[in-house]
Amino acid sequence: MPINYEQIMQGKASDIPYSYGDRETMLYNLGLGMSHDQLNTQELHYSFENDLKTIPTMAALFGGGVVMGNSGINFVMVVHGEQRIKLHQPLPYEADLLIDSRIIEVLDKGADKGAVIYSETKTRLKDTGEPVSTAVSTIFARGDGGFGGSAGPAPVETHAIPDRAPDETCELSTRDDQALIYRLSGDRNPLHADPAFAKAAGFPKPILHGLCTYGVACRAVLQTVCDYDHTKIGSFDARFSSPVFPGETIITDMWVDGDVVSYRCRLKERDVVVINNGRCELNT
Repeated sequence: MPINYEQIMQGKASDIPYSYGDRETMLYNLGLGMSHDQLNTQELHYSFENDLKTIPTMAALFGGGVVMGNSGINFVMVVHGEQRIKLHQPLPYEADLLIDSRIIEVLDKGADKGAVIYSETKTRLKDTGEPVSTAVSTIFARGDGGFGGSAGPAPVETHAIPDRAPDETCELSTRDDQALIYRLSGDRNPLHADPAFAKAAGFPKPILHGLCTYGVACRAVLQTVCDYDHTKIGSFDARFSSPVFPGETIITDMWVDGDVVSYRCRLKERDVVVINNGRCELNT
């Protein structure tokens, strides 16, 4: 059935409890490929409970999809379009949170193109009420266009990559089983595990989660520009342009202009851009 715009725009949830501990933080970091080199002591801080650090993009996991359950969209045809996070404080490695989530906008790109759904998730510490993060997610519901809604404009702007050679480049490999590890952090969509499901969705085999690619990009900026100091990252935005298959190598090109790092991710094996218009704001 087509999307009911008035109904989906009512999608919201408030004061949803969400808790995570050092186990979830280590599992997330390992799902992004941290500590492939077990002798890298800087990466060990992201995979061992002694002085544990958190990769900031973990904030994108908090409350994901909490207002999408009654949207009526065909989840088989859904792919991640954009992801933005703003950290209001360094992300702790364990916390008890409260989550507020809402639908911002739904755009109709046509029956042959699908719908674009924007949602916002805000988190705060349960005990003190201090804000922790704000995330804005965009998904493309490829099978749900043509419901008679507006085609635009988009509620968020696209960041422009500088027109010059990158200042830094980082190459990170992914594992053949990386999607199976990453999905244990919460997104168990069979698109990333079941070959038959992936084929039904139009892919030759399971793809890597968009948020895993997003986290790998953050890892590249973290180690290349921030010297593994997670507190330096204040925001991290991305636009997904093509899927990654587990086992491929992600090359992140970076442009550093003061406290803004622009970035783009491409695949070594296929020369395909998988994340574009990336923007990271550094805390100075």
